[in-house]
Amino acid sequence: MTDNLWKDKYPAGVPAEINADQYPNVQAVLKESCQRFADKPAFSNLGKTLTYGELYELSGAFAAYLQNNTDLKPGDRIAVQLPNILQYPVVVFGAMRAGLIVVNTNPLYTAREMEHQFNDSGAKALICLANMAHLAEEVLPKTGVKHVVVTEVGDLLPTFKRLLVNAVIKHVKKMVPPFSLPHAVKLNDALAKGRGRAVKEATPHNGDVAVLQYTGGTTGVAKGAMLTHRNLIANMLQCKALMGANLNEGCEILITPLPLYHIYAFTFHCMAMMLTGNHNILISNPRDLPAMTKELAKFKFTGFVGLNTLFVALCNNDDFRKLDFSALKLTLSGGMALQLAAAERWKQVTGCAICEGYGMTETSPVVSVNPFQSIQIGTIGIPVPSTLCKVLDDEGNDVGIGAPGELCVKGPQVMKGYWQRQEATDEILDAEGWLRTGDVAVIQEDGFMRIVDRKKDMILVSGFNVYPNELEDVLATLPGVLQCAAIGVPDEKSGEAIKMFVVAKPGVSLTKEQVMEHMRGNVTGYKVPRAIEFRDALPTTNVGKILRRELRDEELKKLKAKQETAKA
Repeated sequence: MTDNLWKDKYPAGVPAEINADQYPNVQAVLKESCQRFADKPAFSNLGKTLTYGELYELSGAFAAYLQNNTDLKPGDRIAVQLPNILQYPVVVFGAMRAGLIVVNTNPLYTAREMEHQFNDSGAKALICLANMAHLAEEVLPKTGVKHVVVTEVGDLLPTFKRLLVNAVIKHVKKMVPPFSLPHAVKLNDALAKGRGRAVKEATPHNGDVAVLQYTGGTTGVAKGAMLTHRNLIANMLQCKALMGANLNEGCEILITPLPLYHIYAFTFHCMAMMLTGNHNILISNPRDLPAMTKELAKFKFTGFVGLNTLFVALCNNDDFRKLDFSALKLTLSGGMALQLAAAERWKQVTGCAICEGYGMTETSPVVSVNPFQSIQIGTIGIPVPSTLCKVLDDEGNDVGIGAPGELCVKGPQVMKGYWQRQEATDEILDAEGWLRTGDVAVIQEDGFMRIVDRKKDMILVSGFNVYPNELEDVLATLPGVLQCAAIGVPDEKSGEAIKMFVVAKPGVSLTKEQVMEHMRGNVTGYKVPRAIEFRDALPTTNVGKILRRELRDEELKKLKAKQETAKA
């Protein structure tokens, strides 16, 4: 067993344990932080900054509106479908203060995905952006949603700028399709109705569900992970314990390009940074690199939270490379494997090393992270305080140090279970609280851990295990490669054969022969891909994680069509 491996592995000043019961609920953390850091900036977007004091005032107005103008009761679910704009923290914390369970919803969801999530969660209310309201109009009659609040991008900006921004988005950029939701309430009207009214502050138990965070949509039906107040509090305290020594309370400026509705950004920016009173710069559209870079130039930012694809894209941007990085002291990576080439390039461009971490929706999300005092590139660091890890073989035996196996996690941040899916919960979470992650990992002698690959992404070539992460890491070092992905495709002789998809950097001409030569020179024979396909882009999730599953599905469809043609 590796249970006690990490007790002496934490840097000086970092506790091995945290007190997950330090606060009764998230509301208590919010109140304490907003009082303590009342005059400090909390969130900025489109040139407007909300202080912690203003955040508490606005969230209170929204909570009062919900309590006095709707029939919503504590424990009811409210879907929040917003990008990174100031309204997001206002409505999320307002909903929590009213005792509602927040259902984080991707604004880019299709009508089908919205319908599933709203019905599965039993959502009774929806907060959405006007840009997506036409989809709500289509979906809501098929759901139990009774209350709708609609907001426009510029609603919390000063009057003139609000009118200008909303008009440009609607009439010039034509980004708001027509919709008809006669009973919907405008967010600013809701805030006006709640402003000045007393809030009956909800006092949920720390074991009560705070957030339903949906996951697994790329591997089947999306399931709602029940994250309790204790889960979220534990993870914010764990993040603060392991990273706090490099962050000064009330002084840091953190760039927030990843969507707040995603658990990675939600916990770090809305939770951990709230605890430390720091300033989050909300990037509404990180895919618009010119606009993002222009925004970054306005701040002497000290922290940056991203993931591999974003680091690569930014380092290939001329304007980004010209920015002032003199204050940058913390860069965090998660959400997907960090490639060595991307880490080295980021360090070269910014002067700041990347601390890679690991987590999943079901763990609120952070499981481990590289301490900034001792970063090991290529690892996911050590478990955050109060967290145990072990690796198991296919028979469920602990393989110990140095051998690959499925990573299992136990700690106060592990979810309560999947919403109304006991069978799915039992498949991943045992009676002792150990969560099976589905990732293949190795625990090193020094306590640092390495993710070898997703268990289901592993390729089996003639009985040999091949891990796509390794192949992608190798190919990423070939000059001219912007993105790449490796999958296994059915093969009569070897069971599976390796196929790699490659996106070349703009203006670069790569050939199949160059790729094959590079791979043959860097991996053993059975790991060399059988097929190479060049593409203009690869399918990704909303946070930029490459979807190998979609690539596999495409290949299987091609194979099936070929077989049917042959039969005919």
